[in-house]
Amino acid sequence: MKPSPFTYHAPTTTVELAELLGTLDDARVLAGGQSLMPMMNFRFLQPGHLVDLNTVGGLAYVDIQRDYIEIGAATRQRFLQRSQDIGRHMPIIVEALSHVGHRQTRARGTIGGSLCHFDPSAELVNMAALHDAVLTVTSLDGDRNVSFGEFGLGFLTTSVQPNEFLRSVRFARWPEGHGYGFEEFAMRHGDFAICAVSCLMALDDRGTIDRLAVAVSGVTETPFRLAEMEVRLRGAKPDAATADALAAAAGEIEAMSDAYITSDYRSHLARIITRRAFAKAAARADQRVRA
Repeated sequence: MKPSPFTYHAPTTTVELAELLGTLDDARVLAGGQSLMPMMNFRFLQPGHLVDLNTVGGLAYVDIQRDYIEIGAATRQRFLQRSQDIGRHMPIIVEALSHVGHRQTRARGTIGGSLCHFDPSAELVNMAALHDAVLTVTSLDGDRNVSFGEFGLGFLTTSVQPNEFLRSVRFARWPEGHGYGFEEFAMRHGDFAICAVSCLMALDDRGTIDRLAVAVSGVTETPFRLAEMEVRLRGAKPDAATADALAAAAGEIEAMSDAYITSDYRSHLARIITRRAFAKAAARADQRVRA
């Protein structure tokens, strides 16, 4: 199938982009098109207007600051995967991106497009949850900052309004030398994950957990942070007993089911994959402490 008829718009500035979204009815924003175009071809979506971000300047960049890393919404996934700055300061994003589609889709797909599509299994959605991301959305009324917890409303649904567009994403920076681990299970490499777990860990001089973040995605309609366990495990040794406690908490998440995967199976995967991600993060953090 092919998409239903639409009017194409190619703004060149963010002001022009905001004006279009503020005045057009039934408009969709096109970034990489890796999710939008298949949905249009199958006519799951039939927008009357398509507004192209690729002609707008200033939406693709990486800005490294002391407390955060800001990434422009139109930044290509392949650029992030190959960026030395991202690899140095947020290596888990490089690791997670290796699971996103294939090289061709990463070359076109953008970080903003993935977040706005908001598939609960998407790797970059998991990364935003893990790093306490703050998203800046823009309209004719100006910018507004949205915490990730308020950004995602449910399956394929965000709080971005029809007259707004995502401008940038800020990820909280972790200290140099932190451990990290990303694990997922999918039917085929490049498919959306049935379950994915990411873990960040910083150890103190005694080798105990000083800071911990764990995000589980694919199990519920939005990524789930194990926030209670992140606090409870401060001061604990990153050993097998700690991993088991964290895995048990992941298995207690109220998992969704669908026509293909049962909730029990998702809960089982959450336990197994959480243990693996934690072990990988602990090993990497330990290596850096010893170094």
